[in-house]
Amino acid sequence: MPQTPSSNQTPRTFRYPLRWRVMDALNRTLDIVWPARMMPYTGWALLMPALLLVGLLVLGLFQMADSSLHTLDRSTFLPSENYTLENYRTVVENATYGKIIWRSVLGAVLTVFFTLLLALPYSYIMVRTSSSAVRKVLLVTLFLPFFIGQVVRAYGLLIILGTTGVANNALGLVGVEPIRLLFNFPAVVFGLVQYMLPFAVLMLAPALTAIPRETETAAASLGANWLQSFRHVVIPMAKPGLIGAGLVVGTLALTDFAMPAMLGGGSQDFIANAIYDQFFRTADQGLGAALALMLVVLGSVFVAIVISIFGAGTLGMGGKK
Repeated sequence: MPQTPSSNQTPRTFRYPLRWRVMDALNRTLDIVWPARMMPYTGWALLMPALLLVGLLVLGLFQMADSSLHTLDRSTFLPSENYTLENYRTVVENATYGKIIWRSVLGAVLTVFFTLLLALPYSYIMVRTSSSAVRKVLLVTLFLPFFIGQVVRAYGLLIILGTTGVANNALGLVGVEPIRLLFNFPAVVFGLVQYMLPFAVLMLAPALTAIPRETETAAASLGANWLQSFRHVVIPMAKPGLIGAGLVVGTLALTDFAMPAMLGGGSQDFIANAIYDQFFRTADQGLGAALALMLVVLGSVFVAIVISIFGAGTLGMGGKK
């Protein structure tokens, strides 16, 4: 027969958890600060931090635009009071700045090409492999560079590519004399590709994960080999990831400072290096501001060209209409 609790046993009292009390207090505070009548404006409130950051960026651009219209008075080393387009004329007519701009654009394009060329198979293997051990190794290898700063990685490349570095020592084992692997344009592109590869893989992996395996199986059942399936099925379906990764890698490479400064040895400057020189070495803030605005324009033109070719809908996992 069922046992009944004895009369001397006291019932257990329910203890209200502390975290629930904290949540109730937060809810009451939120009701006071943001009452129910303000609920239609919740979305705008959530957008306020982002709008504030964008507003500060726009204000900074206006300030730079104003500075770019004033030349440096060499007698007082202060900006002139008159508005002029002399700084922009200097950038356009000076052959040195033309070379720097061309080098920056070419370096960004080459970085995008080689980075995507390496990131696509890496991402595909990481997503499609059936071995959890291989996937873990690829993930660890991918995330390790994020724990090392860009400057430290550039110093590592200086050691590896130096005259007595690992690369030249390996070439010496097969009888090749030491060659100059640093302080040239290929070294800068190599450093940028090495730096941008994890970003591209992180953007390509979700796009490849979204591709059903059945599509490749169907292509194989219709007679396509692996290469044909990869070319005609995987790459077209991964286009949003490729375009997004290309935009991120291209804009970051175009505006990079550390790799050209360290691996270029001062002879392979990009636009960011020229801006730094004008602001902090020659104190010509007007010319530096003009270069900075031209960098913004170049980045905007790069994005506009990509969107005009592939369509803005492609970035949203859709095709060009």
